[in-house]
This record gives sequence, C-alpha cells and structure tokens, in this order.
Amino acid sequence: MQDAPEPPQPEQKQPMPGTTDEMDPRPDHGEDSYVGHDRLKDKKTIITGGDSGIGRAVAIAFAREGADVLISYLDEEEDARETARLVEAAGRQAVLVPGDLSDPAHCRKVIDEAAQAFGRIDVLVSNAAHQAHFEKFEDISDAEWRKTFAVNVDPFFYLVKAALPHMQAGGSIIATNSINADQPSPGLLPYATTKGTIRDMIAGLGAMLAERGIRVNGVAPGPVWTPLIPATMPPEKVASFGSNTPLGRAAQPRELAPPYVMLASDESSYIIGATIPVTGGRPFI
Repeated sequence: MQDAPEPPQPEQKQPMPGTTDEMDPRPDHGEDSYVGHDRLKDKKTIITGGDSGIGRAVAIAFAREGADVLISYLDEEEDARETARLVEAAGRQAVLVPGDLSDPAHCRKVIDEAAQAFGRIDVLVSNAAHQAHFEKFEDISDAEWRKTFAVNVDPFFYLVKAALPHMQAGGSIIATNSINADQPSPGLLPYATTKGTIRDMIAGLGAMLAERGIRVNGVAPGPVWTPLIPATMPPEKVASFGSNTPLGRAAQPRELAPPYVMLASDESSYIIGATIPVTGGRPFI
C-alpha cells in the first residue's frame, strides 16, 4: 500500500475502547478503495467488534461482496452507526446489536437477532477483543485476567454453540487471532495468552466441524492501526507502533479484509483449521 502512513505517529491517548474519529492519522478501512466482485452474494454474516478497526473493514468488504451484515459491538454507537451506513450504502442490510459479549446470554442474543433478521447464518466472524498493557506481571489484577478471557475466548465458544443450529454445510466460522499467539508481547501477556488459546480452538474446532461441512479458520494480524492501540498502549509506544515489522509500519484495517473475504467465500472450500498470518513480514508458525 503505497500511501500508508509510517511511524512515527503522533503520541496520543484515548479512553478504552477508543473511537475512530479521535485517531491521528485516521485509519483506512477501504471506504474509498474496496471493490467487490459478488464473492459473498446473499450470504448472511455476523461480525463481532464490527464497529471499527478490522471489524469495520471486514463489514465494508463483506457488504460490497454482496453479504448482509449483523454488527455486534460493545457501546461505540457513533462508530457502529457509521459502519452500518457503509454497509447500507453498498445496498445490503445492516443490523446493529450492542452489548457485552462477556455475558453468555448476550452472545445467544446476537445469534438470535441474526437468525430472526436473516433466516440463517452463513458466516460468523468472532473478532471482538480486549487488551491492556502492563509493565510488570504483578500489575495484572485477577479481574483483568478474567476479563481478557471473558471477552476474547469465551464468546468464541458461546457464539459458535448458538450459531450451529442456524448454519448449514458450506458455512464459515472465522476467528481473529494475533501474531501474539506465536510471538507474545510481554506487555500484553493476558491478551497474548488468550490468542494462543484461540489458535488451538481454531484447529480443534475445525477438525470437529469438518464432517458437517462447516469450515473454521482464523486470521492472525500483526500490528494494525485501530482505536484499540491509542486506547490501550502508552503514548510513546503508539508513536512507534508498527516499526518492528519488515515493512516498517502498521497495517491499515483495509489490508486485513481480503483474507476474511476469502475464508468466508466458497473459494476456501479445502481450508480448515488454518490461521492465516497478515503480519507485514513478521514470521508466524
């Protein structure tokens, strides 16, 4: 991507979970560039954490590829409405469902809302995540450890379990993993640990559901310029974010959308239990 910003970014800090409009530079989700080719025509899809960042980029791409999209998000109303507007501008249906995915009942509500709106579920993207940065292990509280698992790992289980009755052969489940599953950042230890767990879930669940014709895969991003970064990292780390890749920069969210589209489409019919790295050149095994 020739025009992608490179570090240093301005030092900046936002309250969690962060918003798109406050970021400098503003992330590129493919609003002006993504062109669809009917690869997901009439598919009914769910994206958690779909209000901003990778989730928004995937929602835009899915809609322009012909899919209807349910956007699950915590409470970022302005970002979520903008994502819905972009989905509808592509001529597709957008459904907004706010709420806390750490609550199993809310996970089931997300699936119920999709089933009622769409009649079926073809693609489930488990993308929402929580992270926080810590300098010392002793600074990680019991509550923070549990919250990270409750947001990052548990919903993957609850969402899939609730979605399966509404999915048929040819369906696709995609989890957002992270390079931290392979190269854990010490300052993101709780987050990195959850991503290692998700990698195992992708592989095991993929094998378990293969006989039903439902594919389970993941995408492992490296550094991506999203609101989570200024909301969870010290300003000096925000300034250098992405500089540790061979490309020398963080990804823009739009650069993550293509592998999700591929995994959601029938083109990936023989890909099961895989995690696709999108890391700017950093190795992922």
